[in-house]
Amino acid sequence: MPLVNWLKRRLVVIAGLLTLAYLLLPNVVVTVFSFNKPKGRFNYAWQQFSLDAWKQPCGVADMCGSLSISLQIAVWATIGATVLGTMIAFALVRYRFRARGAVNSLIFLPMAMPEVVMAASLLTLFLNMGAQLGFYTILIAHIMFCLSFVVTAVKARVMSMDPRLEEAARDLYAGPLQTFLRVTLPIAAPGIAAGALLSFALSFDDFIITNFNAGSTVTFPMFVWGSAQRGTPVQINVIGTAMFLVAVLITLFSMVVTNRRTKHNA
Repeated sequence: MPLVNWLKRRLVVIAGLLTLAYLLLPNVVVTVFSFNKPKGRFNYAWQQFSLDAWKQPCGVADMCGSLSISLQIAVWATIGATVLGTMIAFALVRYRFRARGAVNSLIFLPMAMPEVVMAASLLTLFLNMGAQLGFYTILIAHIMFCLSFVVTAVKARVMSMDPRLEEAARDLYAGPLQTFLRVTLPIAAPGIAAGALLSFALSFDDFIITNFNAGSTVTFPMFVWGSAQRGTPVQINVIGTAMFLVAVLITLFSMVVTNRRTKHNA
């Protein structure tokens, strides 16, 4: 009975820890196998501990080139989607105009639509326009499907903002630009940052839409898919581990900054 009561009191915590372990298990496997030295082409069974892949992360032909293309597309797609998505979110929350409800509904279509349908539709559009498939068609496609996620994140933040803070700034003779830069933007910043980080992750990780609209351009997910057909280089696990560590460090940094601001305001 004492054990049962102990489990009941900590059931939510235990369930949360088990869920977290389930989510992190693939990352642990990727990290472990980044130190493997397989005897064959496939890195699916543990053979021997080695740091060779970490010493030469670009030892596989064209891998770092595809990684560079994915990073460039992800950065530009994040910038484009964040700027456009932030303006759309403010317009939907702060202004009343015709077809506002329709626009509000259409924004969510890319999130609800299967990726393969959007990929085929974009490919049809580009072909009918006579566009050359490659870097820029991928970029346009990524901005399009990342836009909805940015609008959703920023819109939720803007809706929770207290308009009296901006009114107070204007009462203190702050101009429109000063009010936006010193009051509105800092308050909306967490939502904008969340949308930007989500856009970067979605763009960097996308395969389906990219595969339809890439032409001869090879991004990192496409390189991984192609490599899996004939062998899986250990360097792929190295890049995956590095990206995971960077994401963890960014999260920890944001938590530290948030805690410091909370203590300072208190």
